[in-house]
Amino acid sequence: MSVVNGQGELEPVARQSTAEIIAEQLRSAIMYGSLEAGAQLGEADLAARFGVSRGPLREAMQRLVQEGLLRAEPHRGLFVISLEAEDVRDVYNARLAIERMACQLIMEGDRSAAVAELTAAMEGLKVAAKSRDRIAMSDADQEFHETLVRLSGNSRLERMAHTLLVETRLCLDALQKRYPAPHDLVAEHRILVEAIAAGDTGGLLLLIEKHMADAVLRLNLPQSTVPESEPA
Repeated sequence: MSVVNGQGELEPVARQSTAEIIAEQLRSAIMYGSLEAGAQLGEADLAARFGVSRGPLREAMQRLVQEGLLRAEPHRGLFVISLEAEDVRDVYNARLAIERMACQLIMEGDRSAAVAELTAAMEGLKVAAKSRDRIAMSDADQEFHETLVRLSGNSRLERMAHTLLVETRLCLDALQKRYPAPHDLVAEHRILVEAIAAGDTGGLLLLIEKHMADAVLRLNLPQSTVPESEPA
C-alpha cells in the first residue's frame, strides 16, 4: 500500500507485522495480569488463540525474551517473569536514569510544546483520580510518563521506558495497595509540569528523583542512594 506525500511522490505505508501485533498483545496481557507472573506460555494454545502459525508467535515471544518480560528455561519453555523486591527496585532505578535524561532533553528543547502535551496527559490523570479507579489511575500515570519520555525526542529512551513501564505494572497489585491518594497523585505530576514551565531544570531533576524514590518507599523496598542534582 502506498500514499502520496507532500511532493506528490508515492511512499510505502508502515505496517505492523503479525509478530509485532502479537508481541504488543502479549505485553498488554502481561501488564494487566491476564498472563500472570510465573505463567508458562504454551505455543500450541497461544497459536490457536491468536489464529496464527507458530512462526510469528515464536518471533513475538523472542522479542519479549529480549525485553526481559519472558524468561526461557531449558527443556521447559517460556515463562512470564516474576519480580522480586530487588527486581522492582532495579526497575525504578532504571526508570530514574531514563526519565532524568528525558527531563534534561526536554529542558533543552521546546518546553512550551512539552508543557502543552503533558498538561493534556494531566487531564487524563485528573479524570482517573476523580473516578478513584486504581487501574484507570495506573493507566493514566503510565501515559503521563510515556509522554514525558517521548517528548525527549530520543526513540531509544522511549523504547527502553516502554519495557520498564510494563515491568512496573507487573507489581500492579502491590502498587494499588500503596498508591498515593488520588489528590496526591495528581499533585505529584502537576509539580513536574510546573517545573518544566518555569524552566527550573535543577528543581525538575530533584522532583523526578523524589518521584521515583517515593514509589520505592511506598512498595517498602530498600531504597538506593539517589544522587543529588546540582541547581541549574
